[in-house]
Amino acid sequence: MADIKFELKETMGTLSESSKGWKKELNLVSWNDKEPKYDIRDWDLEHKKMGKGVTLNAQELKKLRDILNEMEL
Repeated sequence: MADIKFELKETMGTLSESSKGWKKELNLVSWNDKEPKYDIRDWDLEHKKMGKGVTLNAQELKKLRDILNEMEL
């Protein structure tokens, strides 16, 4: 399996933190030198190891925001 290259462009915020210190974050990330996308996933303290996550472009993120705003929590 080829190495995945990534560059964190901006940290938007932390959603949660595990007892082991990993943080679920919303970040702007460039994967393999491509256009940065919004990304939600778990990261270790140094942002060198990561868990599985989901990447969204700006339009998808706006749609997610709209869906969440319509939910009754």
